[in-house]
Amino acid sequence: MSASDLFAGKRVVLFAVPGAYTPTCSAKHLPGFKEHSAALKAKGVDTIACTSVNDVFVMDAWGKSQDADDVVMLADGNGAFAKAVELEMDASGFGMGMRSQRYAMVVNDGTVEQLFVEGPGEFKVSSAEHVLDNL
Repeated sequence: MSASDLFAGKRVVLFAVPGAYTPTCSAKHLPGFKEHSAALKAKGVDTIACTSVNDVFVMDAWGKSQDADDVVMLADGNGAFAKAVELEMDASGFGMGMRSQRYAMVVNDGTVEQLFVEGPGEFKVSSAEHVLDNL
């Protein structure tokens, strides 16, 4: 799927996690968007999508394990999207290589309306609750 396929003519909340199945991502980040999907859609969001520097098979399995039917799971296997939006990070110190920073963005027809980037080790501004409060 290309970025234009995802964003053209739609209002999309895209959130990124450093890795599928990682603790904060699995316990808080993805479950929050799953829990608040109806409220986000009620505020005009057409699509909720999650991206991570993982392969398509991992993202598919993670989405299924989380019952995240309302969230489009997007693999950024080589980190090309993270790099293109200048939100990559080096997690080599944790044995994870190049990854995506944790963030959420609201994109309206291809234009970023809002961008919420977390500080290192934080989980606040990219949460579903924070995005919902700022729509």
